[in-house]
Amino acid sequence: MRILQSLNHHRSRLAATWRARLAALTGVETGRGVSIGPACEVSFGPAPARRGQIVLGDHVQISRGVLLHPYGGSITIGADVHLGPYTMVYGHGGVSIGKDTLISPGCRIFSSNHTVPPDQTIIRSQPDLPLPVAIGCDVWLGAGVIVLGGVTIGDGCVVGAGAVVTGDLPSFSVALGTPARVVRNRR
Repeated sequence: MRILQSLNHHRSRLAATWRARLAALTGVETGRGVSIGPACEVSFGPAPARRGQIVLGDHVQISRGVLLHPYGGSITIGADVHLGPYTMVYGHGGVSIGKDTLISPGCRIFSSNHTVPPDQTIIRSQPDLPLPVAIGCDVWLGAGVIVLGGVTIGDGCVVGAGAVVTGDLPSFSVALGTPARVVRNRR
């Protein structure tokens, strides 16, 4: 039984490494030791003019079902970052995630918004409004956290599960709720 478990583990790691190499062949910049889980979409999108950029630092771990779509913007992920299963990152306005950060399952990071037109104009006909997102180093986003465009999350922050981050969070703060509010400082 142990031998089978070991073989399955090695096969999974080999497949994750192979998926990272395939991503690099499509233009994703990958560091050493990157692993990409099954059923992930690490892609630039259908329009060559809106290709964008994806940069994955050394030892980035991308779990099952993660979506990384720059949509003409950029997604830059620092070294030793873990993206939990079914996380979505849309990089229209640019997303940067600092090293040693832990993104738990089901998180969503959006770096744009739709402009809100007058009532006689169709909403979806309006262009996206790019709003950069910066997530510092050594940050922990709990399960299901949503980060909206234009937000900076400082180094060392912890954001509780299910929170919706609509404004900047200072370094080393602990934030909870909808919208996320700082409840204490880790220092």
